[in-house]
Amino acid sequence: MDWQAIGVTLKLAAVTTVLLLLIATPLAWWLERRRTWARTVVETLVAMPLVLPPTVLGFYLLVLLGPKGWIGGAWESLGGQRLVFSFPGLVIGSVVYSLPFVVQPIQNAFAAIGPRPLEVAATLGASPLDRFLTVSLPLARRGLLTAAVLGFAHTVGEFGVVLMLGGSIPGETKVVSIAVYERVEALDFAAAHGMAGLLVAFSFTVLFFVYALNRNARPAP
Repeated sequence: MDWQAIGVTLKLAAVTTVLLLLIATPLAWWLERRRTWARTVVETLVAMPLVLPPTVLGFYLLVLLGPKGWIGGAWESLGGQRLVFSFPGLVIGSVVYSLPFVVQPIQNAFAAIGPRPLEVAATLGASPLDRFLTVSLPLARRGLLTAAVLGFAHTVGEFGVVLMLGGSIPGETKVVSIAVYERVEALDFAAAHGMAGLLVAFSFTVLFFVYALNRNARPAP
C-alpha cells in the first residue's frame, strides 16, 4: 500500500473541497438568483468539465498554468513558484475539474427553498446579506453537505487531469489513482488490487451516504 500517495490524495481532496465550497456557494447563489444571458454562459463554462475528456482539460490547464501561459507566466513574474507539476497547481486543476459537482447540488438546494422564506425575512427587516447567511444557507445545508461529499470524492478519484498537470512526483503530486496506474504498468497486480479496492470501497461508502442523506430529506408519501 502506497501510504504516501494516500496522504497526498487526502490532503488534495481536503484543500480542494474547502476552496470549492468557498467558490461554489456564492456562485450557485448568483446562478439561482439571476435570469440574464450571462447566467447561461457561466453555467455552460462551469459544466464543461462534465463533458470534456479529462486529458483535454488537463492539457489546457497545463498550457495556462505553465511558465509561458497567461496564468502561470503572470504568477511567476510576480515571484510565485512554478504551478505545473506542483501541489498548488494540482489544487487549481482539481478545483476546476470538480466545480460542477459542487455547484449543481448547492444551486438545486437554493432553488428548493423558494422565494417565500426570503420574502418573510425581508418584511422583518433582514438585509440581503442577512437573508443569505441566516435563511438561505441553513435551509440549504443538505445541499451543501452533499456538495462537499461529492467534491471530496470526485477529487479522490481524479486521474487524467492529475496526470497531465501534476505527473507523478512522490510526496508532491502522486495520488492513489496514479499509484494504481503505475502498479498495473509494473504488473504488480497485488499492490494495484489493494489500492483499487480501497477506492471502490470509498466510492461505495460516499454514494451510499449521499443517497441516504437525500432519501431522508424527501417528504414521506
